Amino acid sequence: MSAHTSPAASSAAKEAAVTVPALARMAKDGHKIAMLTAYDATLAAAADRAGVDVLLVGDSLGMVVQGRASTLSVSLDELLYHTRCVAAARTRALVVADMPFGTYQAGPEAAYAACAAALKAGAGMVKLEGGAWLAPTVAFLTGRGIPVCGHVGLLPQSVNMLGGYRVQGKTPDAAEALIADGRALAAAGATMLVAECVPRDLGAALTSAAGIPVIGIGAGPACSGQVLVIYDALGVTTGRPARFVRNFMLGHDSIEAALAAFVAAVKDGSFPAAEHCF
Repeated sequence: MSAHTSPAASSAAKEAAVTVPALARMAKDGHKIAMLTAYDATLAAAADRAGVDVLLVGDSLGMVVQGRASTLSVSLDELLYHTRCVAAARTRALVVADMPFGTYQAGPEAAYAACAAALKAGAGMVKLEGGAWLAPTVAFLTGRGIPVCGHVGLLPQSVNMLGGYRVQGKTPDAAEALIADGRALAAAGATMLVAECVPRDLGAALTSAAGIPVIGIGAGPACSGQVLVIYDALGVTTGRPARFVRNFMLGHDSIEAALAAFVAAVKDGSFPAAEHCF
């Protein structure tokens, strides 16, 4: 074993590759899913060795890598480039490609071309933001062999419509609509959901109602798993961190140890704590 490889990392590397059915089994068996964003081979490999289950090539790269004000400027070519970088480094984690704004909103056929390119670049699943209106596209994609992760709650690609990055689903009607969106996406064939910035009780209700794994980011501890932007998890954040963020570098002397601490905290349910919830 390399001097730079921990026993826990070595053990994780020997585990079978995470698949779409494996995520469903994990959620069904009550095993939490640990998910982090990744944009390059080096950090992707570190997260993979640390036991992260899912690597999300997020369009958040527009903000945290490119320094833009939102995710909207990210192009498909840029997303595919980063997907290839991450896919080249992983040995166990499932790679999910976050489809950029404008690549899937026009309809199923346009979405298929972009999503097929993402799978050719090395993704094992694609992620689309939106509610029930996306169901026909989700059905079209999954019927043609492209696994889909939905994304409900706060939708960064809709920030102009939402008027900013705000907690969603705070009223009974809004909560009911969000749950209906989750059910519609699951019924159309989505195999996972991300729920962002919703009250913890709504995160729990959505997880119960959806029937597929629900990964929370600011959605409470009852979700099937948790996701953070990797730089946030490492305390490399410009400006004030969001409420749902925890700096896992604190108390650890290496990036890989911090990433392993994130995985452990997700798995044992200690993250997110009450202070990370809405």
